[in-house]
Amino acid sequence: MSEKKWTLLLLGENQEGIRQYTISPRFVRWVFGGLAFFSFVILICAGLLLFNGSSFIRATNLARENSLLTEELERFRSRVDGLEATISQLGEQDSRVRRLAGLDAMDEEILEVGIGGPGLETPEGRPLWPLDSVLSNEAFAVEYDLSALERRARLLSESLAEASDSLSAHNDLLEATPSIWPTVGTLSSRFTNSRIHPIHHRALPHQGVDISASSGTPIVAAAKGTVTFAGWRRGLGNTVEIDHGYGYVTLYGHASKLLVGRGERVVRGEVIANVGSTGISTSPHLHYEVHVSGVAVNPMNYVIGSILP
Repeated sequence: MSEKKWTLLLLGENQEGIRQYTISPRFVRWVFGGLAFFSFVILICAGLLLFNGSSFIRATNLARENSLLTEELERFRSRVDGLEATISQLGEQDSRVRRLAGLDAMDEEILEVGIGGPGLETPEGRPLWPLDSVLSNEAFAVEYDLSALERRARLLSESLAEASDSLSAHNDLLEATPSIWPTVGTLSSRFTNSRIHPIHHRALPHQGVDISASSGTPIVAAAKGTVTFAGWRRGLGNTVEIDHGYGYVTLYGHASKLLVGRGERVVRGEVIANVGSTGISTSPHLHYEVHVSGVAVNPMNYVIGSILP
């Protein structure tokens, strides 16, 4: 049986322009098959070009991101180095403050101790490690240094807080310590366990010092505190007694006039009375005593400088 054939007529403007072509179905199939194959090849090539192009773009972007990340890590490293220098300066200041507060300086080995241990994460366990081990190591190193600096900063903060508390307590102690002469005058009698009393004419202990001064000369508190007594006391006449805390108590006797009352808070240098000659006294003067934990001590040991001639 003969194969069917297709006839293709091409018509022109006249009869001489007619063209006739006979085409077999097999030929047509070959032509269309070739066109389909050629189209498929073109599509594959276009896809490969697009894929390679996008891969190239992604690779370029990743390289750019990697470069930016490296630069960012360098900036962080620079800032970490600057922070480390600042923490070191704070450590030196902390040592000076602790010395002022009467505390031992923090052991440098405690500040420098590492933060390692069996449970510490390693750079190999980071998601970045399979992609870029170098960057993963660098990032881990920066984070490790930051953790160490955070620990040092926390220790220094606790140390400074301790020093601050100690300084506050030390400052309160200084303010409560009798440290100035309570009046202007001449030292006429010193602290002693035995002296000939000017009136009783026999050896008696003298638990304070006498400062001769003109009547009416101001008497000031030797330190801050609370007035626990202001009135007449046998032998001492008009007397003021001040409790300064920390075991310190001062007493001011023979005053001509009292200017404070019991329960009042006074500060160092505040006028509390005037020099007089009340009680058992032969002339205007101030009898001044300092007691520490209930024991009379030499007031001369608690005076910084002197305004006495």
